[in-house]
Amino acid sequence: MGHDEVLDYPLPNPTALEPPVEWERLRQGCPVAPIRLPSGDRAVVLTRYADVKQVLADPRFTRRLNAPDAARVADSESGGVFNNDLAAAIPDGGPEHQRWRQLVGKWFTVKRLNSLRPAIEAMADQLVDDMVAQGAPADLKASVGFPLPVWVICELLGVPDSDRDRFSHWSDAMLNLTRYTEDEIRTAQAEFITYMVAHVEAKRAEPRDDLLSALITDGTLSPQALLATGLGLLVAGHETTANMIGKMVGMLLSDRSRWEQLLADPSLVRTAVEESLRFDANPGVGLPRYITEDTEIGGEVVPRGTTVMCSMGAANRDESAFDRAAEMDLTRSPNPHLAFGSGAHSCLGQALARTELQVTLEVLLRRLPDLRLAVEPAELNRVEGLVVGGLRAVPVRW
Repeated sequence: MGHDEVLDYPLPNPTALEPPVEWERLRQGCPVAPIRLPSGDRAVVLTRYADVKQVLADPRFTRRLNAPDAARVADSESGGVFNNDLAAAIPDGGPEHQRWRQLVGKWFTVKRLNSLRPAIEAMADQLVDDMVAQGAPADLKASVGFPLPVWVICELLGVPDSDRDRFSHWSDAMLNLTRYTEDEIRTAQAEFITYMVAHVEAKRAEPRDDLLSALITDGTLSPQALLATGLGLLVAGHETTANMIGKMVGMLLSDRSRWEQLLADPSLVRTAVEESLRFDANPGVGLPRYITEDTEIGGEVVPRGTTVMCSMGAANRDESAFDRAAEMDLTRSPNPHLAFGSGAHSCLGQALARTELQVTLEVLLRRLPDLRLAVEPAELNRVEGLVVGGLRAVPVRW
């Protein structure tokens, strides 16, 4: 394709588990391609591994799309989660951003996650118990994939189990592209902020052993930054992992030999999780960056003021970075995929996401070795209208 052709973005998949055919075409012929976002605004999409990694790791470029000439991603008036004013309370770069990451990152260390792992495993076991009790066929996403990550996020924030459903709804609405009206998005944001303001005050009065209490006790973050941190954990930590659990299981069951390979050698769970992240054909819109000065990307100059969508999914299928990139290899190592971004703004909670994915897979292999899809892989449907990609349902039997 040429630069005079503008593609509607996100790009469509032939089926929910197959990559858009345009990925390969764009990597070969137009790695910096003009696109039209759901908002109607223009941007460009990057599809090559080297270009995506370059832009994501460049500290000059901001992830915030609040400049007057930045593109709006969603079709709502506000433009969606990337234009959220509350997010501005978290420093976008420099030493201040690193201090924020170090402060919050203390809760995502290997030691702390290892201590949380038994509780995550117990929760996954309970969810499998409930699914089995209801009988087959069942929707694995609704039964296990969706409730597990929101439970973990609520655990980190010290939110009671009774409020998990509300957090799920707020996460869904705030990651909207086309599924919710502007009024519904604003209502969800307002409800979340109201809840979190009261929750922060309760934690201030009576701190517990959770991330929010620790941040309040530390005293470094402003009230707005505390709210923004809670919002970021919810939006980044719930919907993305919930959908990834469903996609991972869908990929592994779509070719039964993959599941059998893991049953024969459960030690492959860690590399299988990494390969599922790399091989994800339906990751969502990717990560935006606002280009703050004229920059050469992919052999051409991208002018200042351009909004760039970095397609990590396309980059992760780049043959120049991965041997046999179009094949799912559960033993692949090393696996330098970009599913969690790159550079100073790489996903802060990636170790937690990995833990949840690994534990879920371990529990399913142990509890339901005969697990299989209840429909043909081509019959699985994509989630539409959200920033993150996913499967609408993952029907399974055992």
